[in-house]
Amino acid sequence: MENAPNILVTGGAGFIGSHTVVSLMQQGYNPVIVDDFRNSEKRVLKGIEKITGKRPIVHEVDVVNKESMRSIFEQYTFEGIIHFAAYKAVGESVQEPLKYYRNNLVSLMNCIELCEEFGVKNFVFSSSCTVYGEPDGIVVKETTPVKPASSPYGQTKQISEQMLKDAIASKSDLRVLCLRYFNPIGAHESSSIGELPLGIPSNLVPYVTQTAIGKLPQLTVFGDDYDTPDGSCIRDYIHVMDLAEAHIFGLRWLTHQDDNTYQIVNAGTGVGVSVLEIIHTFEKVSNAKLNWTIGPRREGDVSQIYADPKLAEDLLGWKTKRSLEESLRDAWNWEQKLANEE
Repeated sequence: MENAPNILVTGGAGFIGSHTVVSLMQQGYNPVIVDDFRNSEKRVLKGIEKITGKRPIVHEVDVVNKESMRSIFEQYTFEGIIHFAAYKAVGESVQEPLKYYRNNLVSLMNCIELCEEFGVKNFVFSSSCTVYGEPDGIVVKETTPVKPASSPYGQTKQISEQMLKDAIASKSDLRVLCLRYFNPIGAHESSSIGELPLGIPSNLVPYVTQTAIGKLPQLTVFGDDYDTPDGSCIRDYIHVMDLAEAHIFGLRWLTHQDDNTYQIVNAGTGVGVSVLEIIHTFEKVSNAKLNWTIGPRREGDVSQIYADPKLAEDLLGWKTKRSLEESLRDAWNWEQKLANEE
């Protein structure tokens, strides 16, 4: 599209990134993907092209490499940046903390410094509800006190938010929106793109769909003795396309703010759903029987947390539109499509 605003999307070939790229293209933006495909696959680019009719711009660059990133900033004039590029597996972060600190923090520092150097003001940061740690209450607002993180991954998100906040306090011209994601699931309704975990999935829903399709022998529910109605952990599961659209609303909101803005917004549905409810709802929408068992608790997991999404609606004008059933149906359709391609 001629004269479409350029938006830098780091990690734009990942699960949330690729769906956000589709939303950006459909809303008249020109996303420029930076991704080294360490945690994603190039096949997603064909999926984006199939949905939008246009091949996205992609630069195969490691965001941790500042000079490579500078060359991207020299090629384009960006209206904003959406920074996704980060490792995100809670369990792996407990096993390999330094890997997470190096990748997640250095990549963000590079982006902040380059945005300041090149005068890019609008900055949407991919944060997480893990920053709340084990909250005092179950429903969390943006004002809910941030507790010690339950994992190095959560810690990197807490530090990242603080880095952005400190940059703003130092009189940076950045306008920053930290979107605290809850649990993104599902896939694009066309089944052209979806979640592509490398190796054994660390997220629940791809583990569910891979077990149902026969890729994995059994699903383990990590703990049934939590203080919840059915004993399993409770989370706020949001359709990935609803989350993708939140970034568009966020970008538009940022462009109307004064320089030197820092805002946190929860991106969730406001509904708590247990692991066992996910299993039973999936079996209902898929007509598939899942092989699952109860296992021990997993280190780093909080028992229950879901969003109060009111600020997102009041401030950004955004709220979720898609149901849990739609999310699981789209995830299952995507898994079946992958199986048919193999």
